[in-house]
Amino acid sequence: MDNLEDMKIVAEQWSKQGIEFVQKIPQPQLYAAIAVLLLATIWLFAIRFFRRTKSNTVLLSGLSGSGKTMLFYQLRDGSSHQGAVTSMEPNEGTFVLHNENTKKGKVKPVHLVDVPGHSRLRSKLEEYLPRAAAVVFVVDALEFLPNIRAASEYLYDILTNASVVKNKVPVLLCCNKTDKVTAHTKEFIRKQMEKEIEKLRASRSAISTADVTNDFTLGIEGEVFSFSHCQNKVTVAEASGLTGEIDQVQGFIREHVKP
Repeated sequence: MDNLEDMKIVAEQWSKQGIEFVQKIPQPQLYAAIAVLLLATIWLFAIRFFRRTKSNTVLLSGLSGSGKTMLFYQLRDGSSHQGAVTSMEPNEGTFVLHNENTKKGKVKPVHLVDVPGHSRLRSKLEEYLPRAAAVVFVVDALEFLPNIRAASEYLYDILTNASVVKNKVPVLLCCNKTDKVTAHTKEFIRKQMEKEIEKLRASRSAISTADVTNDFTLGIEGEVFSFSHCQNKVTVAEASGLTGEIDQVQGFIREHVKP
């Protein structure tokens, strides 16, 4: 009890001295110090809040039949689930990537969304893009040429989406099914899609005022389009959902959803 009383006396003395010290400080300086303290506190809370709420959502997009769903299952549980199923709703889940299940310690789960590729269902993509940490755009490397126009239009719409541009959402152009002998290389696919998007830039140059408020133009005026001109980073990789060769896809995901 004596110790408690002594501590109480000391606390009262310190409190009294503190009040006397504050009273001696000129009011303008005191207000300035309080303002700085408040701003610093708000800044620290804001940093911690945004770090906590950083998105872990990664979108798998692309045309129907490109192999998105097979990649989804490979990333989730290491199986190919042969026999693609076209879904009318997004196929999604939150999980630790399959190749990380044996890692010790905490690993941040990824919220992976396989967005339906059918043209009538692409509005679903709009719901997820504002909270995407990254986008994996899947292209069928085997049946690339017959679908080049449709795939390029879809990718063009993603790259000019307001959320993607403003948030600088990174995009991986994933050339799937490269295990097949007749599959096109990622270099060929990249070059051909750049050429096709250049054509789209020209055809869509006459754009309405309403569209300008939502979308952005691609590339640099007066120069032939290249993915390196995009405001957000676009990289190209090869994969095979059938054989499980998805290391480049997993590396891309973990680059933007830190473990």
